[in-house]
Amino acid sequence: MYFVYILHSQKDNKLYIGYTEDLKNRYNLHTNGKVLSTKNRRPLDLIYYEAYKNQLDAKKREIFLKSGSGHRFIKKQMAIYFNLADGRN
Repeated sequence: MYFVYILHSQKDNKLYIGYTEDLKNRYNLHTNGKVLSTKNRRPLDLIYYEAYKNQLDAKKREIFLKSGSGHRFIKKQMAIYFNLADGRN
């Protein structure tokens, strides 16, 4: 099983999108500062993930989510979360 996931940085309010075969381990690596791209952006919240049986499907989804259309999808999909994170109800 492969996972596409989105982390939200509480420090800079930005998102990190990635994919992995072991979501729990990868999240622990991120939160413990073992991933260079997120090391200085902690604390991080896992706000979204999707599961795939095929690595290629997961990679394609990761690439889409990193695109402009993907960012719009995330914003729409996670609208309630972002309103709550910004302190709005």
